[in-house]
Amino acid sequence: MRDVLVIPFSPEESIVIASDNSGGIGLKKDDVVAVPYEIVSYYAFRVAMMECIAASAIPFSVTLQNFCGDDAWAALTAGIEKGLSELGMAHIPLTGSTESNFTLKQSAVGISVMGRVKNNQYDDELLCTDQTEIAIIGKPLVGNEVIEQEEAVAPLSLCKRICDMPEVNVLPVGSKGILAELNMLFSNRTFTEASISCELDLLRSSGPATCFIAVFPSYRRGEIEKAAGGCFHKLFVK
Repeated sequence: MRDVLVIPFSPEESIVIASDNSGGIGLKKDDVVAVPYEIVSYYAFRVAMMECIAASAIPFSVTLQNFCGDDAWAALTAGIEKGLSELGMAHIPLTGSTESNFTLKQSAVGISVMGRVKNNQYDDELLCTDQTEIAIIGKPLVGNEVIEQEEAVAPLSLCKRICDMPEVNVLPVGSKGILAELNMLFSNRTFTEASISCELDLLRSSGPATCFIAVFPSYRRGEIEKAAGGCFHKLFVK
């Protein structure tokens, strides 16, 4: 099951809602990870956006919930706008709210992306067959590693590019790791750590979706590997 909410809207379309949040990451004294708010919002936005486009939806709005204080708003919106610009979606409207009555000791942010999908394009069930190939695009990273190893993070624009390829299914990897996400993807197959192999750690948290799973027929491999470059990591099913 994908980590999105799909709401039937008309006989032809449904609304897809994808969300992400972060806590203890920012510029407050008690934050666990110290980074500028533009980076906080950028990475939270990319998770929600990746979930939305991976569900074949066309995004049309972004909502920001800010618990970092009024002074953080401009930087938070700048991070979201950076992500939208990378995708050529600067026209998408952004709205939200700030908790300004009370001051929290740690930073907290929530972001939602809404999109539209044709009912015949959204399929929550995927079968694993002998012709199925699987790759991990990017590397699972969390915390300060996201900043320190930025070159290993799958670019947001690359996720969109691969999502748009015919016969390719994508699923962002979150804090539960590659193996857990893989077992949410196929309706006819459950994997164990012993039944698959990859040069990446299959159990490690991928934090703000620093990597994603790509599932495709074998004749699409060359196209995907060329697009992903050094971010391409083949996953072998034993």
